[in-house]
Amino acid sequence: MSRIVVDGEPVEFVEGQTVAAALVAAGRVAWRTTRVGHRPRGVFCGIGVCFDCLVTIDATAGRRACLILARTGMTVLTREDDDDD
Repeated sequence: MSRIVVDGEPVEFVEGQTVAAALVAAGRVAWRTTRVGHRPRGVFCGIGVCFDCLVTIDATAGRRACLILARTGMTVLTREDDDDD
């Protein structure tokens, strides 16, 4: 299996999985919260329509984890409190 680094921790993934799929497979169903209400967010639509799965990937903020294929060595940072909800 291959690995990405999420918040400093290794997360294994299968080739062809998106970052969101790798996170969910690793047991992380939510990785950020909304500003208002601090409600948990993770993958919701899974097709890039919503913005619930936003993460920072290789220093680029605001990436939708459900649209980005995981690559070995990729660095992912989860984001907190960035939604106007």
